[in-house]
Amino acid sequence: MSRPLTAILADDHAIVREGLKLLISAMENVSVVAEAADGQALLEQISGTRADLLILDLGMPGVTGVHFISDIKALSPRMKILVLTANVEPRTVRAALEAGASAYLTKDGDPEELGAAIEAVKTGATYLARSVRFAVSELDRRPPAVQEILSPVPLTRREREILALVAQGMTARDTAGRLGISPLTARKHRENLLRKLNLHSAAELTAYAVRLGLPAG
Repeated sequence: MSRPLTAILADDHAIVREGLKLLISAMENVSVVAEAADGQALLEQISGTRADLLILDLGMPGVTGVHFISDIKALSPRMKILVLTANVEPRTVRAALEAGASAYLTKDGDPEELGAAIEAVKTGATYLARSVRFAVSELDRRPPAVQEILSPVPLTRREREILALVAQGMTARDTAGRLGISPLTARKHRENLLRKLNLHSAAELTAYAVRLGLPAG
């Protein structure tokens, strides 16, 4: 078994850090090794703690917005950065990714997305919260290269299409519009896919898709 992923939590609200620790405690092979409530303390933690992942609040005191991400990457190039913030401005989302963030979640999002984001980051993929995917929506205009998906469980072409669109955060209605089928049929395809892969949620489907090399954001 691979060693646990180690994480630093950076948020100026103690209640948020406690909530994150509770969510992470339910995950396999992820452990919190340090916390910080401001930018200066965070830089000290990064310098003194070996960690694989940083969960970062961009609104924390002492954090100069997305520029701080570049500073962290310069200090610890191998550390993955998962932004968790209330900021949903498209410019900020794009700037965070360009500065080196691997994932961008919003504080009003679904807690399930934290697990999906961490799974994506583990594999070297990028993850965006469903609520901010519109910020890079132009990347989703092209149909996914479904013929290139190699799944250990054999999938039909339609199932591969559904999997790719779920990974992009599309609802059954979105999927129906993209594929020219009814929302009911799209929902049925998704249910069949979950059953076939022995998965239980869209977040698990997304994590599965990421492991196959599909984009999640």
